[in-house]
Amino acid sequence: MTRSDTARQLWSIALPAMLTNVATALFGLADMWAIGRLGDAPAQGAVELGAKFMLGLLNVFNFLRTSTVALTAQGSGRSDGWVQPQTLARAMTVAMGIAALLLLAMPWAISIGLDLLGATGPLRDDAQAYVAFRYWAGPLWLANCVLVGWLIGQRKVRYVLYIEIAANLVHIALDLLLVLVAHWGVAGVAAATVSSEALKFALLAAVVVREGAAREALTAIGRRSTWARADLMQLFALNRDLFARTLLLTAALLIFARSGAQAGPVTLAANGILFQLFMLATLLLDGFESAAQVLCGEALGAGARSRFTAAVRAALFWGGLTGLAVSCLYALGGAWLAAAFSTDPQVIAATRDYAVWLALLPLLGVVSFVLDGVFVGAGWTRAMLGTMAAAMALYLALLVGLRPLGNHGLWAAFAVLFAARAVGQGLVLPRLSRRSFSAS
Repeated sequence: MTRSDTARQLWSIALPAMLTNVATALFGLADMWAIGRLGDAPAQGAVELGAKFMLGLLNVFNFLRTSTVALTAQGSGRSDGWVQPQTLARAMTVAMGIAALLLLAMPWAISIGLDLLGATGPLRDDAQAYVAFRYWAGPLWLANCVLVGWLIGQRKVRYVLYIEIAANLVHIALDLLLVLVAHWGVAGVAAATVSSEALKFALLAAVVVREGAAREALTAIGRRSTWARADLMQLFALNRDLFARTLLLTAALLIFARSGAQAGPVTLAANGILFQLFMLATLLLDGFESAAQVLCGEALGAGARSRFTAAVRAALFWGGLTGLAVSCLYALGGAWLAAAFSTDPQVIAATRDYAVWLALLPLLGVVSFVLDGVFVGAGWTRAMLGTMAAAMALYLALLVGLRPLGNHGLWAAFAVLFAARAVGQGLVLPRLSRRSFSAS
């Protein structure tokens, strides 16, 4: 396979995934913009804090998506027709089990979570109203992780893109209707999210049913081979490492949000706007992570080391180039863009003060995003967890050491977290590659 063939395959997955992820990011941006039209910094801060709570609660289970992508792609590389329905059956069973536990934990999870985020006074009341409504979308979010992962693992990313766009348009329309017309405020933002998540599930399920995968997955549930000990242990090990790694990353995000909340509602609102714009860049660049997961998973399943190496190089090259472009765009217009998400003069001034970090983060983080895809696709989740733990330790040390710099110190520590992850993954990549393909 030539270099141009690899690049073409990469972009055939990455571009739809990038557009899908941008549509996903627009959910959060639409929420911040709609609530920002009210000119109420505490309400805007409450949405940011509530969104961080839900991110912390649900994002630790994102392994449902990533492991489904990896196992489906590896099965395609081995040309094993039963892997796809078996993977879907196992993953959806796990997702529904987690959903049941989350609903049982709801009465006390919300209170404890807001305590950990340092929410007090009117800010806490608004954040609690947001979370209490949005919490009910949790089971739908978990199921959608599995369905999206299964479709991406089969290179059916365009279906995901079309569905994400449709759900996003509905979400934005509901934000405008419920917040600005019906004046539901924070509750309106939460209701828009729940409704769009339900629509996404309905559309994804319809695609899976049309593809015949739903029937095959139901058949796979009754097959003894689906629940073979070796396959379950592989799934458990993969999900365990991904869960622990995501837990660390989510903890870093929650610490970031808590530190912003302690600085007051204006700083919290400004950080929330900048963070949503960073997430837009992250989800854009994560398209290369999705492509790396699929191409590296297929190459590993087929035992093709040259294909694997070519996929890694292509993902790093094109991902790095795109990250540089995004950083340049944010350097030129990031402050102006952030100011459009609030009418509060103090919040606007604060976003301008810290917009420099918005320009640096995409370039610093893109290598770690790409290598995450490589490591997940290859099944090197234990190594990915180890590099994340080391980066997290450095992040916590910098939070203390850079405290005199205030909010700039917080953003600097956050930036180093991503750079340190990339360095750690780059150091262990050659050894892992030699070990995985030693028999090739």
